[in-house]
Amino acid sequence: MALLASKRIESGALNLKETVVSINRVTKVVKGGKNLSFSALVVVGDPAAKVVGFGTGKAKEVPAAIKKGIESAKKNLRKVHLLETTIAHQVTGRFGAGLVLLKPASPGTGVIAGGPVRAVIEAVGIPNVLTKSLGSRNPHNAVKATINALEQLRDRNEVADIRGLALDRL
Repeated sequence: MALLASKRIESGALNLKETVVSINRVTKVVKGGKNLSFSALVVVGDPAAKVVGFGTGKAKEVPAAIKKGIESAKKNLRKVHLLETTIAHQVTGRFGAGLVLLKPASPGTGVIAGGPVRAVIEAVGIPNVLTKSLGSRNPHNAVKATINALEQLRDRNEVADIRGLALDRL
């Protein structure tokens, strides 16, 4: 299942916070021996603007891989529709075998999430949400499934337009 295409968001005006989700050592076996390199999965987001993105970078050294991942993530930013302190409705995101369930939570609950899902939720700036990772625990699939779920959230104006109703009738 492919991620939804969205309008390009410029990262210059945003105050982005970077989080490294996972670093993986990758070995390629060649005729002369083994070539070592590092792969990094990075999530960036601006909690004030409700924007999030993810990217991967690969290089011979860890800092270079992280830098490439951050640059890739800045090109991949998405806007998320939220209420004041939580999400508007329950949603399920899927990518590959990764399945992530996001549920609204009352104020004071906090972020109930683990690992890669927590990194994405904190990068967006959602203070209260309940999550459950149901499918694959692979960090790449979990991050992509979480972003897929966040993209499914709808704004009140958008729902009113789809249903053909006035905003006060929702």
